[in-house]
Amino acid sequence: MTDNETAIVTGSVIHVSEFKWSKKVQGYVLSSFFWGYIITQLPGGYLATKYGGKNLFGGGVVLTAILALISPPSARVNEKFFITIRILQGLCEGVTYPAIHAVWSKWAPPLERTKLATFAFAGSYVGTVIAMPLSGVIADRIGWPWIFYIFGLLAIGWFILWCVFVSESPAKHRSISTAELEYIQVSIGYSPLQIQNQKPPIKSILLSMPVWAIVVAHFTENWGFYTLLTELPTYLKDFIRFDLYSAGFVAALPYFLMAIVVMLGGQLADYIRSKGLLKTTPTRKLFTGIAFIGQAAFMIATSYCTSKESSVACLTLAVGIGGLAWSGFSVNHLDIAPQFAGLLMGITNTIATIPGIASPIITGEVIPHKATTEWRAIFFTSGGIYLFGALFFTIFASGDRQSWAETPEGYEPQFDAVSETETLP
Repeated sequence: MTDNETAIVTGSVIHVSEFKWSKKVQGYVLSSFFWGYIITQLPGGYLATKYGGKNLFGGGVVLTAILALISPPSARVNEKFFITIRILQGLCEGVTYPAIHAVWSKWAPPLERTKLATFAFAGSYVGTVIAMPLSGVIADRIGWPWIFYIFGLLAIGWFILWCVFVSESPAKHRSISTAELEYIQVSIGYSPLQIQNQKPPIKSILLSMPVWAIVVAHFTENWGFYTLLTELPTYLKDFIRFDLYSAGFVAALPYFLMAIVVMLGGQLADYIRSKGLLKTTPTRKLFTGIAFIGQAAFMIATSYCTSKESSVACLTLAVGIGGLAWSGFSVNHLDIAPQFAGLLMGITNTIATIPGIASPIITGEVIPHKATTEWRAIFFTSGGIYLFGALFFTIFASGDRQSWAETPEGYEPQFDAVSETETLP
């Protein structure tokens, strides 16, 4: 959107950009999505816990898609209008992670929740792998506005499929067998009907160190992730000197590796737990610690790379190894308080969204000249945050259900006899 393009004016060839936005303005444009995103985390968690996550998740995505379709004309009005649209997109997207955690809290048995949740979460990185290079191609061949139009229309098509195939809970699924329904709900330990009037113990949640361990870990991961997500194409294009077309493909490599690591990590974590090799608490700490320490090392190493190949290798490994953290802190909400997992995700993701707001703005201020020392400061800052997050999570995290999240009684099949069996075949 801000790249120079060749144009002929009064017979002379000149280079102009459609939007003459400074690095500071670009930082605000990139971060504005998160200004809205942070606001709806807690309301999204509350609504998902009380009313369920299916409709909230689908609605958040489809509204974001509609706003994507009107983004190009809004940008051409002025940057303030475009920033407003991006804030609204953030408001709509803010409910999605709390909502999907609420869905998994009803569907995922304890010893399967890591691989199920991480398999789903990997979709966001698969999407990034597809979107980054494809966006470069689209912008290069038919113009940047079509990035918004194509992905907006695809998301609307996805929403239709979501409404048709997804059910809020096992008991509401049209074709689930009685045996599978019983297996899921006995494994989880309660039915949705048993906990529908259970009020979240807000004071206990806010005083819980395992909750704060997730908060710190989530903030840590998002600082590095959002820094690279928003600035990696710029770094590749301006510092390593890739062209726009190549930068899109190269920027997708780290997320391709991360998608693979997220899925394999989930399988490995549940294998370790199911075989009794490690209990849940050390498993969560191990995967989070390896991810954060590895990311710190590779991000710092990136700042000393002197070639394209070494820079891309270190950046790819820095992002990719972070996929292990999704088998650590990111499913930990479901361990310590499954019935409140949506609300907990809303709390942790509220604070973890701060990097999405702050990082692009800080980066824009720190790298006005795009010098090596300026980029090095960015990478060292991220590395330091990763090391602190690894230490804090290792000390305070837990994989056990907390006392304030215990249900009054175990799963009782008769609770479903009147209100839910009519949904079964």
